[in-house]
Amino acid sequence: MRAAPTILHLDMDAFYASAEQAAKPSLRGKPVVVGGLGPRGVVATASYEARRFGVHSAMPMAQARRLAPNAAYLVPRFQLYRSVSDQVMALLARLSPLVEPLSLDEAFVDLEAGGTAGDAASALEIGEQLRTAIRAVTGLTGSVGLAGSKMLAKIASEEAKPNGLLLIEPGTERALLAPMPVRILPGVGPATADHLRRAGMTTVDDLVEAGEDELVRLLGKAHGGSLHRMAFGYDDRPVVAERDAKSVSVEDTFDTDLHDRVRIRTEVERLADRCVQRLRGAGRSGRTVVLKVRRYDFSTLTRSETLRGPTDDPTVVREAAARLLEGVDTTGGVRLLGVGVTGLADYTQEDLFAQAAGEQSATEEAAEAAAPAREDTAGPPDDSGAEDRETPGQRADRRWPAGHDVRHDTYGHGWVQGSGVGRVTVRFEEPESAPGRVRTFRIDDPELRTADPLPLVRDPVDYSSWPASLPKSLSGPAGPDRESRP
Repeated sequence: MRAAPTILHLDMDAFYASAEQAAKPSLRGKPVVVGGLGPRGVVATASYEARRFGVHSAMPMAQARRLAPNAAYLVPRFQLYRSVSDQVMALLARLSPLVEPLSLDEAFVDLEAGGTAGDAASALEIGEQLRTAIRAVTGLTGSVGLAGSKMLAKIASEEAKPNGLLLIEPGTERALLAPMPVRILPGVGPATADHLRRAGMTTVDDLVEAGEDELVRLLGKAHGGSLHRMAFGYDDRPVVAERDAKSVSVEDTFDTDLHDRVRIRTEVERLADRCVQRLRGAGRSGRTVVLKVRRYDFSTLTRSETLRGPTDDPTVVREAAARLLEGVDTTGGVRLLGVGVTGLADYTQEDLFAQAAGEQSATEEAAEAAAPAREDTAGPPDDSGAEDRETPGQRADRRWPAGHDVRHDTYGHGWVQGSGVGRVTVRFEEPESAPGRVRTFRIDDPELRTADPLPLVRDPVDYSSWPASLPKSLSGPAGPDRESRP
């Protein structure tokens, strides 16, 4: 525990939804929900306008639609979110060499290690400057917590939301935590909270009064002892700059169970390609390919194959995942598929393609031999088979996801409002334009094509010399909601 509040926690406000509102002028100030839009989809993020209706993350999308039927429902655009996250993390890196990202929109920073803050006053100033810089570079807002430990810094940022800053003075932790619900502490989820509630403990002060022996009896030695220390505000975990990923994976839940083996294999190959894209984006390779299959009855199977060496070759990963699929019984239907790569490394083995070809099963060799005949008459066997079994509406939803970017030769840049029955509806607007007009096209309109997201801020302020040159005060709509809590 530190004597000065030099650990900073940043949490971007409703990140995905806020990015969508910044990119789409017509959605600003309106409820926006981002997530999987199918009947089995879940909410990834809801804007604060949507939260007033009771919508929250991890909620089934069907329930969200009942609560907020007039909200805008959008498919995530991770390309945009990652680019904005990179801008934010670059700003944090200017404050300290010790930055611990927790996700795309959340990170701890050790200000003391960077020499940018040594007491409460300097920490508050840096926190304010950071919020100003984020708003200027990305157009978005974030909430900042400052404290002498990671746990309290995270609690402070949560209490400061939205678009606020809160500093917790070291030595005041016990009084601050006492009236708070037990869920505020790390490691206390719904199940643990319910277990504690049945034992008569609903606040942090209840945990302190119960004592360590009682918590150990209820939760076990490790969890009970840790929870008792945290109830007193004690947390000595350091900010760790490098959190090495152990795996890279992607998965999809389908609106309706998949029964056709050709379609299932096609989806596995698509997931394998997406997984390799993430792998390459992280500059890594992997040695073990993992396939995850959740069947119609919710039973989940995982299969893995370890290669001779690490690879980032999409063909190798695709073929390995397909081989694993051959050993899985999909009778009855499949509701979820996933492909992952573990055993990560920073190099690749060049001859893995030859290895993959040499280790094919007899069944796959027979399929390979038959493939040219099918290709002569019907094109690529997997994709064409899947397309034939999809309805026009399903093809439109896959090609034109709601919220994704498009460009029209005549009308310029826009985003998909919806698609179906052979049509796609587009609103043409850009982040810095006025709300745009809506037009509808055939889904095969030759002038309409997918596009990359536009930057949220066209000409961002240059902060290459920050923090030394940043103004000492905040002004305008970005802030501050400055608070130091004794």
